[in-house]
Amino acid sequence: MSSSPARLPAAVYALGFGVFALVTSEFQVAALMNIMTADLHITLPMTGYLITVYALAMAIGGPLLALLLLRHPPRRSLIILLVLFIASQASGAVAGSYLPLIIARILTGAVAGAFIGCAVSTGVKLVPGQQTSAAITVVLGGLMIGTVIGLPLASFIGNLAGWRISFWSVVVISLLALWLTHKTLPSSMEPDRINLADELRALKNLTLWRAYTTSLLIIGATFAGFSYFTPILTAQTGFSSGQVTGLLLVYGMATVLGNAVVGRLAARFSLPVIACGLLALAVFFVLFARFIQQPSVAIASVIGVGLFGVTMNPAMVTRVMAAAGNRQLVNTLHTSMVTFGLMLGSLLGGLSIEYGFGLSAPLWIGAGMALCGLLTLIPDMKTAQPGVCREVS
Repeated sequence: MSSSPARLPAAVYALGFGVFALVTSEFQVAALMNIMTADLHITLPMTGYLITVYALAMAIGGPLLALLLLRHPPRRSLIILLVLFIASQASGAVAGSYLPLIIARILTGAVAGAFIGCAVSTGVKLVPGQQTSAAITVVLGGLMIGTVIGLPLASFIGNLAGWRISFWSVVVISLLALWLTHKTLPSSMEPDRINLADELRALKNLTLWRAYTTSLLIIGATFAGFSYFTPILTAQTGFSSGQVTGLLLVYGMATVLGNAVVGRLAARFSLPVIACGLLALAVFFVLFARFIQQPSVAIASVIGVGLFGVTMNPAMVTRVMAAAGNRQLVNTLHTSMVTFGLMLGSLLGGLSIEYGFGLSAPLWIGAGMALCGLLTLIPDMKTAQPGVCREVS
């Protein structure tokens, strides 16, 4: 079989579409922040905490839910997760107050965390070894497509018809993902068999935990600022809601471009790529915070964060696999750490606004977290040898 992504089984693309649907739900609150704040009669930081609890549920509830489904065949697990997600997303759309919405976001976050991990594992099992990389790229491509299409689409629908209709649109997309999963995934796939003792032994590795910490700080830095881009760009820079939707589309396109470049470089140059990305991220956040009322600087900064933020993911994964191998528990915990970084960044950004430091404060926090991420690279930079990551590719 050819290694071309065009020859991958249809089920792999269905999994990628499912990831796209769930990621659109994850990001849509950031795009709808002003609308939801006004409609629910809550503060801006309270709306930001909807992102925080979603991420916390992904980080903690996702692995626990995945563990409960380990004995089920992958197809059944994925269908169960999509049904639960659809029900939770619909609950959020009809929530009449803040507390039910918080509960709905917790449920959708836990399901999304379990689904993404299961989708990656299943996608790899569907293809021969030489197509593993292509399968992972397609499945996780849903993450980037979610930022390119899902995020501005959620913003557009929210501005046109309200945030509840935007939530319902994700329900419709998820129903399509459910149908595709049911139609394309083979029912003959067996559950994974995992030696838990071996998986736990792999975690006794300081290099691995440094890699985890770096990943947490990269995503935390990105989402400290990104979670509040919409109110910053409207209230401080002076863009209209329509212009912000366009900027979010440009941001998504930047993530796709950055992801493609990092994907090509990550296998051999993961540490330098991460170091350059963190430095660039810090610089763009500082520029944005310092010249927050300058539209040209704001546009450049949004693009810069798109190019050097979540796009570090291929290098982050390569570094983790170089430290501990391609193990399911190792990779699941990495997803949890990344999600915890998202939660921490959005939480710190919200607290900085709530305690009166202004809308520029999340940008300064993003810069600070990026610089802390650089510090975590120093021990490995000193001991890195040429080709250390090549065997992972």
